[in-house]
Amino acid sequence: MPNLTRRALLISTPFVLSGCVSAGRETVSVKPVIPAEYTAMYSAVEGEPFPVKAADLRRVDPQFYRREVDYPTSEPTGTIVVDTAARYLYLVGENGRALRYGIGVGKAGLEFEGEGVVQYKREWPRWTPTQAMIAREPERYGPLAGGMEPGVLNPLGPRALYLFKNGVDTLYRIHGTTEDWTIGKAVSSGCIRLLNQDIIDLYRRVPPRTRVVVLQGPSTVPPATA
Repeated sequence: MPNLTRRALLISTPFVLSGCVSAGRETVSVKPVIPAEYTAMYSAVEGEPFPVKAADLRRVDPQFYRREVDYPTSEPTGTIVVDTAARYLYLVGENGRALRYGIGVGKAGLEFEGEGVVQYKREWPRWTPTQAMIAREPERYGPLAGGMEPGVLNPLGPRALYLFKNGVDTLYRIHGTTEDWTIGKAVSSGCIRLLNQDIIDLYRRVPPRTRVVVLQGPSTVPPATA
């Protein structure tokens, strides 16, 4: 994994949050000011077989933007740590640092805990609903039992990492999303979703066989600081 350095990664920047200020008798609504670094980080992605639009950062809490943070952990460099309670995914770097991504956690993302490996990864993957999903909502998912082709409507987005344990598919996926507003939230479907720009970034940093640690319930990892 490429070394995580302050020069290579964008770090925390102060934000002007939305709110209202009083100007005499008139109340003026102040829109959030998003730093140019993040506007560029989450701009439309060129050179893809399908469009990847700019993320709507107005709908994402700034704490879930990608950044490098202090992260004291005993996990070795290159490990992915998914903290479902905190809604963060960490890529452990060197010298007590990590690259932190905001995530949305779907129902399937709460059904695995412990260690696994990225068995393989795919660009613009196909998606197939599980048998449980088909049984639960046959009218919705039954027609997709044979799989859904890649594209802008595919719920896995432009990239996906597939988690196995002891050679067995856990059905746990780390993937993209077109629903920017779900980052930082619990959602009804899917596993672990990142903004599309973030899953593309993570995908290029981690090779197959990357170790993944999934934490459920109250976080057991010391809180990270920017």
